[in-house]
Amino acid sequence: MKASLLLALVCTAVLVAGARADAPGEPETLVRKVQEYTQKATAMAKTALSMVQESDAAQQARQWLADNADLAKQRLVWLKEQLLEFWKPMPAA
Repeated sequence: MKASLLLALVCTAVLVAGARADAPGEPETLVRKVQEYTQKATAMAKTALSMVQESDAAQQARQWLADNADLAKQRLVWLKEQLLEFWKPMPAA
């Protein structure tokens, strides 16, 4: 479930609960319902996040980053050396 959809559901639940609060009734019930909605939304978000983190694509991406981190560091060092060489002052003739 996308985070924006989850946020929309939580906001809708809070708005519905707020609309019911305008009607005479028990405020404790309203607070309890909002807490239940929030707990359910949190649980759904945690489940969705863990599913994404455990997916094959995420594992492959982490492996690719781990494999290529050294290469990226080497290239950054090389680039830094080239820039330092470029900015060295020229000796006077």
